[in-house]
Amino acid sequence: MILIDAALARLAAEDRRIRVGVVGAGFMVEGLALQLAMAYPQIRIVGIAARRPEEGRRILSRLYEPGSIRAADSSSAITRIIASGAAAITDDPVALAAAEGFDLLLEGTGSMDYALAAVLAAIEARKDVVLMNAELDATVGPMLKVKADQAGVVITNIDGDQPGVEMNLYRYVSSAGFKPMLCGSVKTLQDQHRTPATQAAFAARWTQKAEMVTSFADGSKVAFEQAVVANATGMRVAKRGMIGYDPTGKDPSLPLRPLEDYVERLTPHLDPDLPGLVDFVVGARPSPGVFVIGYSAEQTQQHYMAYYKMGPGPYYLFYTPYHLVHLEVPLTIARVSLFRDAAVTPIGPPRVGVVATAKRPLSPEQTLDGIGGFDTYGEAENMSAVVAEGLLPMALAHGCTVARHVRQDATLTWDDVKIPSGRLIDKVYAMQMQHFEMAGGAP
Repeated sequence: MILIDAALARLAAEDRRIRVGVVGAGFMVEGLALQLAMAYPQIRIVGIAARRPEEGRRILSRLYEPGSIRAADSSSAITRIIASGAAAITDDPVALAAAEGFDLLLEGTGSMDYALAAVLAAIEARKDVVLMNAELDATVGPMLKVKADQAGVVITNIDGDQPGVEMNLYRYVSSAGFKPMLCGSVKTLQDQHRTPATQAAFAARWTQKAEMVTSFADGSKVAFEQAVVANATGMRVAKRGMIGYDPTGKDPSLPLRPLEDYVERLTPHLDPDLPGLVDFVVGARPSPGVFVIGYSAEQTQQHYMAYYKMGPGPYYLFYTPYHLVHLEVPLTIARVSLFRDAAVTPIGPPRVGVVATAKRPLSPEQTLDGIGGFDTYGEAENMSAVVAEGLLPMALAHGCTVARHVRQDATLTWDDVKIPSGRLIDKVYAMQMQHFEMAGGAP
């Protein structure tokens, strides 16, 4: 943080800016714009692409005078607007990504094809990419990292959201000489059968989409986030859906037990000779955060750790009691642009994927509604099982037609559905499986 704020201060002194194009105009992008306006004048959003451009205009109004926000429908027009010192709004994310005049593309939706097309265009244009889209990252992030490396650009997920906060803690634990054995997230609720109907009031209260908050409640979001961490660390899951200790019995009003209690519960699943695990625990209080369990068998180190009130070892709990997404996204932008440092990015082939599981009984010819819907929820699973069993990735479920009866809580396979034609996400997912020689992972 000291390096970042000092570097940003130098930018301000030199009257230079990090220029960012943004895809999406939702809840978190609005928070990002607020944070830039309040605390980061060195980072400037120069264009927003959104399905509803008026939402992009509303967000940019925090940063620009009304006359300096202009609509465009092509890359050349966007380039001219940026060059004039104004900000561009468009409904074409690929046109924005391919335009000139900015340094980095931030993808802030939870979509697949809409987001993916823009990310690929940005990489082709040799722009760095920051993903606020854990769903896309968990599904084809390893392939996007291959393409980014080939283009000589950085691709990363974000500080502030669980994957980035976990990865920062993972790096801290590693640098302190401990082996990270488990990266965990703290949730307030986990109920796989929640739907947009059950979550409508909560969504309205916080001005979010019901499908988005449903993905939080039904476990899909934590599955995607922990898959991102697994793919950045080489970790795995202990079982499909993770362990997910829940002392509350799905009652979000009950407090979380002290996290130290979970060290004893989790350590039987840990083996210092194997890659570590990603997982989560459930409870309403204290505030949701993340934790890492580190391992050290060195006896003198254990003596010091006992003196520091960290327990007898060899497993130690390190904890960050919050994740403040929009406050920290600017730090990711600065890390990438100024230091070429990714907050969290894949290190090789996918280690953990997110598979679709039936939220209710499914019938032939039914069209699946996707992430945060009524039909399916996502579960994290090791890629070895995803490939061996031909499991359907959750991010690819949307729009598929059910081919045969599927019972509630059964994990879907490729044989259970008919895939729509012409989708970019299917093409890139298949490319990823072929690149990493994971035969049988896609039809």
